[in-house]
Amino acid sequence: MGTTLDQEWKKGSAELLILALLEDQPRHGYDIGKLIERLSGGMLRFHIASLYPLLYRLENRGLIHGRWVEKPNQRRRRYYRLTTQGQITLARQRQSWREFVSAVGRITGEEHA
Repeated sequence: MGTTLDQEWKKGSAELLILALLEDQPRHGYDIGKLIERLSGGMLRFHIASLYPLLYRLENRGLIHGRWVEKPNQRRRRYYRLTTQGQITLARQRQSWREFVSAVGRITGEEHA
């Protein structure tokens, strides 16, 4: 996959990935980035320069809520959690993703019944 196309795929799925990771528990930005990399087997990586602006946009849209947490002997971190609107958006995006993958599968012959 070419670099430009790869970047477009990442851009289009980044919101879905972040919302999905926040579904079960609050997480801070660094943790989100590392989880995406680990769970994708290193195939997906988000640099801080692109991850944090996306988190801020999601927060401004009311899909996630962040709060600063200070723990002894650790730096202050902003933990994000999914809001009710974020849960609704995540459900919609998951459905759209399933439909997209199914459509591509039908075209490429990779669809599994």
